[in-house]
Parts: sequence; structure tokens; C-alpha cells
Amino acid sequence: MASKETYRTELRSAVHQLGDRCLYSAAKWAAELLVSLEPDTSTSSTLPISSSTSSTLPLSSLSSRNFPSASSSSRSLSAPYVRHSDGSSLRRRLRSVGSAADAAATPVGGISYVSTPIPVEDGSECDSDVYLLAKAYFDCREFRRAAHVLDRQTGRKAVFLRCYARYLAGEKRKEEELIELEGSFGKIEAVNSELVSLERELSHLRKTGAIDSFGLYLYGITLRDRGFENFAITVLVESVNSFPWNWSAWLELQSLCTTTETLNKLNIKNHWMKDFFLASAYQELKMHEETLKRCECLQTVFRRSDHIQAQIASALYGLRELDEAEVVFEEILRNDPYRLNTMDIYSNLLYAKECFSALSFLAHKVFLTDKYQPESCCIIANYYSLKGQHEKAVLYFRRALRLNRKYLSAWTLMGHEYVEMKNTPAAIDAYRRAVDINPRDYRAWYGLGQTYEMMSMPFYALYYFKRASHLQPSDARLWVAMGQCYQSAPLEMLEDAIKCFTKAVNCNEREGIALHQLAKLHSNLGYTEKAAYFYKKDLEMMDAEDRQGPNMIEALLFLTKYLKAEKRFEEAEVYCTRLLDYSGPEKEMAMSLLRGLRIAQSGPPSSSNLDQFSAP
Repeated sequence: MASKETYRTELRSAVHQLGDRCLYSAAKWAAELLVSLEPDTSTSSTLPISSSTSSTLPLSSLSSRNFPSASSSSRSLSAPYVRHSDGSSLRRRLRSVGSAADAAATPVGGISYVSTPIPVEDGSECDSDVYLLAKAYFDCREFRRAAHVLDRQTGRKAVFLRCYARYLAGEKRKEEELIELEGSFGKIEAVNSELVSLERELSHLRKTGAIDSFGLYLYGITLRDRGFENFAITVLVESVNSFPWNWSAWLELQSLCTTTETLNKLNIKNHWMKDFFLASAYQELKMHEETLKRCECLQTVFRRSDHIQAQIASALYGLRELDEAEVVFEEILRNDPYRLNTMDIYSNLLYAKECFSALSFLAHKVFLTDKYQPESCCIIANYYSLKGQHEKAVLYFRRALRLNRKYLSAWTLMGHEYVEMKNTPAAIDAYRRAVDINPRDYRAWYGLGQTYEMMSMPFYALYYFKRASHLQPSDARLWVAMGQCYQSAPLEMLEDAIKCFTKAVNCNEREGIALHQLAKLHSNLGYTEKAAYFYKKDLEMMDAEDRQGPNMIEALLFLTKYLKAEKRFEEAEVYCTRLLDYSGPEKEMAMSLLRGLRIAQSGPPSSSNLDQFSAP
């Protein structure tokens, strides 16, 4: 088992290697991880992994701001997820640590990790000055010049920088064509013209063994862009196995793992960077409980890592534990007040909780920090949306998309804004763009279903609701939407609607819509006993949440009449008495029912009384 000093040494080397190859995003991530390491309290400090979350075991099988991934049950969080008694921030350690020795000890289920391989340097002095010149051109975004300078260089670093410069030059030209041909939001499918030649060259280098892990990374994204996804996965796995510190390679691999089956088949070496990858991949696949388990293990060593904290907060948000997620996000901002990454998720959370003042403060802060970042534009758009200024919200979402055309949340949220503005064609276009970027984004499918439902096209709506529920079967709101679609006038498929609402109830639907609709449907179909059961359940939920309204009046009236027909007069009187608290026709109806109940309870008049009334 490696000590923290070993991790520290490997991280420092990784930062230099990644920065030297202009992979600045991955270098920044490694540097942040390096800073998050606390000093050793023991020379035997290790990274303990429990047997239940060991990397050697097989993997287990809605932001929209108002549609995070729903959990089917409410979870009670362990002590570390709550605030201190003095109101201070959330504790970072997810496990209770009794002593330094306990924290450093390797558990019975602990495992060893492979060491990090260090790339072999070329050691050629003749190329160094040329390489520095090319790297200067690259840093100035003069990609063609950088590639030209390195045209005859054969060192691995030089070959990678030349190919990478050509790739980025092709990407830059592709973006220019998109804008020139159809505008910044056009549908013209421009192609990187360098892909074919790059694939040919990198393939030859791979076959001859003259390529390093960074060249494999570039080869992988080239194959992905050309549509050879399965081969791209193989090459990217080779890259991360060769040099695990390239976080950019892990992220590209994650984007190709669209199912748990694909994730399970990856033949990745048992380096502890694999746990960071799995935590992120589980997050993307909406497996939030698994993400929390991985982060719990990693945090025993990287106790000050804001990256891990952000993963925890995002997972809690996905589980709809909004209060707990807000606590974690607040601590992240206290430690890193100028952070923008994942703050758009925090703004979605504040929007869902309708925390206007907190969202206003966050929007003002990111505006002053860097207003020309996609995350900043998305946060400001959420702020205007909460204020009801949907036109301004759309303006900022469009700005975010100019900065990053593949910003999935911006497309989906902009679709929501167009729905609010009753601009259904624009909403459909925005949702379809989101689906094109990530076909597994159930929120965009749900948005399409809602839009077509607004247009009174239930068959189209039903198709999109089914796609959304297939991707996120544990979200009760999707089943409710599908049930309401089956229930609508053109379809009136009541039995199918009952099945959907039943699934919503099994997913712990919190709004009470499913219970009420089940009660009404069973009542309309003449299943009075089942209707009474669901009305009673709905009434219990409303009482627990202290909710009033027409649904409660309807439930009380039905239960009173049903119990009266069943001759359970005392129970019927209890429900009927509650109706007297309402004013208007409900109170008059309750008084009439109460009189009828009391007459029924007293029984029919005796025969002697009848004789008295019949005597002349």
C-alpha cells in the first residue's frame, strides 16, 4: 500500500508531464488533488477501501434544475452529513475517525494498487529548442504554425504536440464553418478535416509501438469523432493504463460508457485513479448511491479535495436531498470562493428551493469572477428565470451555448424557458439539441413529452415520456406524466393509467398526485373498495404534510359516503365531522350527511310508533 508521500510524488510528476504536453485541464485537476492531500500522520498511511467498494469487485448494476434524478426512498444521512451543533459547515470526513492509527490502518478488505508508470522521455537535445518554439506557438493558439515547426521531429513529445495542434486546428476551422454556414446555432454538420490523416498516422504509430499514452489519448478522441466508438474505448483504456494521471483521457472514456454493461467490461488496471473515474462515471449514469460510496473511500486520504466534495454534493442533489447538498456546496464556496465548476448545479438547487436571495448572491459573485464562462451564464440565466424574466434567461442561456455548444444543461434549461414563453417550436428544437448531445439525458426527453402534451399531441408525448421513464425508471414524476397522458381525453386508456400511477406510488411519489388519481380512477371504474383505500392513503399524506385543498374535501366526501354505504357509521361520522371545518357548500353537504348518518345509526322506527302515526 502506498503512503501519502508516494501519492504526492506521483501527483507532482503528473502535473509536470501534463503541463508539458499542453493538457492544462488535466494538469489543473492533478494539482488540485495534490493540494488536497493532508500531511502524513503516520508513515503507514494508506487508502483503505472496504470490500464492498473494492475496485476488484464487479460494478453494481431529472437538471434540469427542478428535475434532478429522483430516489425512490427518503434516506437518513449519517452523522457526517449534518451540520455541527454550532451551525458550522459540514464535516468533510464521511467516516467517523476514532484516532490517527485507526484512520491509517488498512482494513481486512483493503487492496493494493499498481504503481503509476512514468513516461519515458525522449532525451534528444536536438529537438528541445524546436519543441519550445512550437509550444510557444501552441500557447498563442497558432496551431498550424506549431504543427509546421514540428513537421520533421520524431520524438514522442514532439509527435504528440504536432498531432494535437493539427487536431485543434481542424476543430477551430470546424467551429468557424458552423458559424459561417448557419449561424452559431445552426444544424450544419461540419467535420474536422484533419481526422482522416490523423487516424492514419496515429494508427501506424500504434502498430509500430512508437506512441505513448498521450498519443493514445489523441488517437482515442480521433476515433470517437469518426464514429468508431468501440475501438475508441479500447485505445483510451490503453492510454489510462499506460499513464493514469491524464484526467482528460478518463473523461473521454467516461463519455463513451453510456451503460453499466459497457462500464463493467472495461479492462482497467487497479490503479487508485480508477476510483475517481468510477465515482464520476456512476454520477453520469445516475447511480448516485454508488458515487457516494466511492467518494467515501477516497475522502479518507484526500480529505480536503473540493473535487470529491463537489461529487458528493452533486450526488446528494441527484438523490433530491436538497438540504444536505446545499450544506456541502456552501462549504465548497467557503473554501474556494471563486470556483465556477459545478456551481451551475448549485444554482439549479437554489432554483428548485426558490432561494431567491442566495441565487442572487451567487449570480452576482460569478458575474464579478468571470462573466464569460458557460457556468456563469447559466447561473445568471437561472436567476432571471426565478424572477420570471424568461426573455433575459434565454439570452444568457444562448450566451452560454456560444461559449460551449455542447453544454447539455443550457440546452435543456433553455427549452424550459421557451415552454414558459409558450414558444413550443423553439422549445422542441432546444430539447432535440440536448438529446443529440446526450441521448441518455432523460430530462430532455421529458421536456419533449411535456411540450407535445401542451400541443395536444398525446401520442407523441407518450412516446417521449416512455423514453424518459426507460432511462430513469425510479423517477416518480415521469410515471405521473405518463399516467396523465394515458388518462387524457383522446386516449382514455384508464387501465394503463392505473399501472403508471401505481409505479409512481411505488417510487414514493411525494406530491400526492398519483394517490389522488388512483383513487379517482378506481372510483370512476366502480372499484369502490380500492378507491377508498387510495383516498385514505392520500388523506394520510395530506395530514402528515398539513396540506389543505379540494383534494382533501373530495377524499373526505368519498370516504363518508363509502363508509355509510358499508354501515360503518362511526368511522363515517369522523370523516364527515372534519368537513364542518370548511365553509360554503361543503359545510352544507356535511351537515346533511351528518343528519343522515345519525338517523341511520338510530335505526328504523318501531312498529308501535308507526301505528300511532297511522291511527285516525
